[in-house]
Amino acid sequence: MDFEPAGELKIGQVGIANLRIRTLDVERLTAEMRDRVQRAPKLFARAAVVLDFGGLTRTPDQATATALIKGLREAGVLPVAIAYGTSEIEQLSQALGLPLLAKFRASYERDENAAAAAPAAHAAPPPRREPELAPTAAKPHAGAAAASPGMIQAKPVRSGQQIYAENRDLTVLTTVGAGAEVIADGSVHIYGPLRGRALAGAQGNEQARIFCREFHAELVAIAGHYKVLEEIPKDLRGKAVQVWLEDQQLKIAALD
Repeated sequence: MDFEPAGELKIGQVGIANLRIRTLDVERLTAEMRDRVQRAPKLFARAAVVLDFGGLTRTPDQATATALIKGLREAGVLPVAIAYGTSEIEQLSQALGLPLLAKFRASYERDENAAAAAPAAHAAPPPRREPELAPTAAKPHAGAAAASPGMIQAKPVRSGQQIYAENRDLTVLTTVGAGAEVIADGSVHIYGPLRGRALAGAQGNEQARIFCREFHAELVAIAGHYKVLEEIPKDLRGKAVQVWLEDQQLKIAALD
């Protein structure tokens, strides 16, 4: 049996799900999404979904894409756009009357671009620094201005609120309420109960982690890989936990 999902679902940093099509099987994709909605209706029912055909060798024709959109709507979600790709994808979006969104492709392509740039970054030797005479006062480090303690949220994050820490960690000193969402490009630290959603590594950082003192999360995600409340072991609920990504699998464990 083939246990690989036909579609890889990732949660975006604005609460919109990105469905990257791995196998163009309309019935299978529809069944998978219907199952997700049934398991977590508060999260996925009538959720906005961006369709990403970038994982396919060929762009689907209009009839197949139309059938997929219809099937996903019947499953309980709302396809609202197509992830930008080739000129064929652009033509398909026009035929379907759906907008293109480019940002959602960044998390998939981030590692490839970083790997390509890495050799160039190491090619040039570091600039020579002249020895300094003993100063009369401490001289600030050149990179000190770039250092950041991260974003600190001192007030409770209430239902309907979204807090986003761009290019840094996020520390929440109190509660993240049900229906609230905290997001960081780095790690997320929560010193109170987490009852809403927490998303770390929002721009694709797979080394990011989530730390929480009291775990009741509706959803946790790292670099788009997620788990919903129904998928989390009951013995971890209410505990202090950490969440991390290992071999493309989301792991959750108690801290004590």
